Amino acid sequence: MSARIEALDPALVLGAYSVGVFPMADHRDADSVYWVEPRRRAILPLDGFHLSRSLRKTIAADRFRVTADTAFAETIRLCAESVDGRPETWINHSIEQVFLRFRGMGLAHSVECWLDDRLVGGLYGLALGRAFFGESMVSRVPDASKVAIAWLVARLRAGGFTLLDCQFMTPHLASLGAIEVDRARYMALLADALSDSPSAAAGSSSARAADFRALDGTARLTVSGPVAGKDVVQLLTHTS
Repeated sequence: MSARIEALDPALVLGAYSVGVFPMADHRDADSVYWVEPRRRAILPLDGFHLSRSLRKTIAADRFRVTADTAFAETIRLCAESVDGRPETWINHSIEQVFLRFRGMGLAHSVECWLDDRLVGGLYGLALGRAFFGESMVSRVPDASKVAIAWLVARLRAGGFTLLDCQFMTPHLASLGAIEVDRARYMALLADALSDSPSAAAGSSSARAADFRALDGTARLTVSGPVAGKDVVQLLTHTS
């Protein structure tokens, strides 16, 4: 007999993110989640992204076809897959389902990397106000996740975001410029990022927020990646 999967209330989850808390599960088939509030939080300053010479060349050469919000469901499922070296995942079915609902509300976004028609990497996360909460990223070929996060940073910079929350520090994130801050500093950054959107915690579409699609110069819901890699490199290397 299969266990009953706990459904997550979207308003509860959004409220948790607005106060620095997020859900995780013990494994893919876990029937419940637990709530996490790290004492030390990883963030990636949007003006401090480390664009290595090799990554710059990869992006400028358009080695990957990069899209946004065209394969959200596929991206979250790819992130949730078990792979060698990581047999378990914290993304259970209830977390997946609530993020699919957030996508339908226009609050969740993905960046996808493709080789031909094969999805080989990407990331997804939640946007509230001027904060983007990066949930998970995945790579099935070298550099795919690095390219995805570079394009994410470019989108966030172009769209007026001020906070990219990476949750926990890893060597991979550190190599890209992520830093750790204590909870007090994180909460101050979060409060500032949400200050222009008082209704964000309730998921209000009327709340003023940054624009995830500003990089494309379009208000379309789905973006098919019209921006060239060289433009992303220029944005990431530009300092104001």
